[in-house]
Amino acid sequence: MQIDARQGIMDYRALQMGVMGAMVKGEAEYNAEAAQKAADALLAAAALDMSMLWPAGSDSDAVMESAALPAIWADGSDVGSKAMALVEAATALQGAAGGGIDALKAAFGPVGAACGSCHKAYRKSDG
Repeated sequence: MQIDARQGIMDYRALQMGVMGAMVKGEAEYNAEAAQKAADALLAAAALDMSMLWPAGSDSDAVMESAALPAIWADGSDVGSKAMALVEAATALQGAAGGGIDALKAAFGPVGAACGSCHKAYRKSDG
């Protein structure tokens, strides 16, 4: 159940990034209200305390298929600081999202970088 919740939160974050990402890429027309709602929701999801969603032993695919690498559970893991970087970037994005496409574009990149930083270090590659 905990792993399902963790994966659901990640999917929810990805949904919000997708809404804004489509605007940033020009695939969808910029909509200040939709961008702001997505940024608000992303920040709320990023700020959740997910510590209980990484139970001991859940680093094994035998427990449940997961894209998380064992390094995330290792002593000295900097996953907490990476999570805080996401919250900081999402906070800036929340402040910018409804302020025009240029503001959204400027604040969107750092959020993607924060997500990518954690994924590169602690997530199995897709291929």
